[in-house]
Amino acid sequence: MITKKQKRLQTKNIFQMPNTYTQIHIHAVFTVQSRICIIGKSWKDELYKYITGIIHQNNHKLLIINGMPDHIHILFGMRPSQSLSDLMQDIKGSSSKWINEKKLIAVKFSWQEGYGAFSYSKSELPTVINYIEKQQEHHGRKTFVEEYRELLKEFDIDYDDKYIFKPVDIFHT
Repeated sequence: MITKKQKRLQTKNIFQMPNTYTQIHIHAVFTVQSRICIIGKSWKDELYKYITGIIHQNNHKLLIINGMPDHIHILFGMRPSQSLSDLMQDIKGSSSKWINEKKLIAVKFSWQEGYGAFSYSKSELPTVINYIEKQQEHHGRKTFVEEYRELLKEFDIDYDDKYIFKPVDIFHT
């Protein structure tokens, strides 16, 4: 004989979805503290691999990572099991610690507070991947701040210029 509780559970289970299905693609952008051009050519690929590892450890899927000496672009497929803010905190905190422990630069490294995050449909991915792949070429024509403002405008995001990333300090490695 089935109890009322068992019957309720059976009825509830009929309407439960057995899995979660999502397709979330995020383009994240963040900068070095004060936008100092300090990410060195000799270790940027190692940094990108380290960040890729963080993304994979958190069960997300990296599509592309690239950047310039003062900022990074990451495009990834995001699983809903983690918040974007927690992932970004993990990426920025862990990679800062990694850079400092490896003593890759003579000063203390840190990322600037905040980040940009923009979502794209699957059909837009080839364009975004191409855009991120060609960062060096792209920044021959446009500054980071111009690029960032364009992204904010494209996504109709209100912003205040005083909260856009701090100006570049003149410092190269």
